Amino acid sequence: MVAKVISGREVAETILTTDLKNKVLELNKKNIKPKLIVILVGDMKASASYVAQKEKFAVKAGIESDIMRFEATVTEEEILTQIDNINNDKSIHGVIVQLPLPDHISVTKVLNKIDPSKDVDGFTPTNVGKLFLGEDTLVSCTPKGIMQMLASTGTNLSGKNVTVVGRSNIVGKPVAILCLQQHATVTMCHSRTKDLNSKLADADVVIVAVGIPKFINGDQIPEGCIVIDVGIHNIDGKLCGDVDFESASQKASAITPVPGGVGPMTVCALIENTIIAAERIG
Repeated sequence: MVAKVISGREVAETILTTDLKNKVLELNKKNIKPKLIVILVGDMKASASYVAQKEKFAVKAGIESDIMRFEATVTEEEILTQIDNINNDKSIHGVIVQLPLPDHISVTKVLNKIDPSKDVDGFTPTNVGKLFLGEDTLVSCTPKGIMQMLASTGTNLSGKNVTVVGRSNIVGKPVAILCLQQHATVTMCHSRTKDLNSKLADADVVIVAVGIPKFINGDQIPEGCIVIDVGIHNIDGKLCGDVDFESASQKASAITPVPGGVGPMTVCALIENTIIAAERIG
């Protein structure tokens, strides 16, 4: 079996240029122009590249996107003050703070300062709590993008076995909750899980977000499962994920590539969350 490649670029392009663009046009008729602010601290190449993709996707959907750049020496108080200003600016509908931040700035303080109604990354305690409770909220972007990719394959998760490898607050935990909400049976694993292979053996869907290059290979996954690879690593100038694509693609029925898989869907979900926030605030 050779797996079908689930192209995040193609799924994102469809969502951006149809559904989301139409929603923006409707908002514009009401004189509402969705606006996203990205706070970028320091000069990290990976962050700058990611921010550039956000700007590109914003243009495709027809929303406004501005970047506030700060030197790595900026104080925590300056960032918190800027977030306060954004919270109080009615023309701004969404704000994200690009992570990681310099060590002298508390991520917890920064996230807690963001107005939950403008938290388009879905990271504030309020939005995380609503997600856990199954309430309507701004859902974390990568988990949201993963669910959209699974939906694009026509997969009905009800009754399916989903194994999530990785327990981060950004991906592993929230995507597990989203799968549970669709009536899947979810097994949570991580880098310290004993006998990981037995946890993978019955999986219909494997979602890997463990942050270790090629942590999962084809020998570990069951024939015909769907594999979602969230990781991205640069090894000797070549990008790879948390899954060994070459071997896994010989066993899976469908698999996401790296790059071009989950990454574009994360950015697409961010743009969608900004539009949702504009609809609610407007």
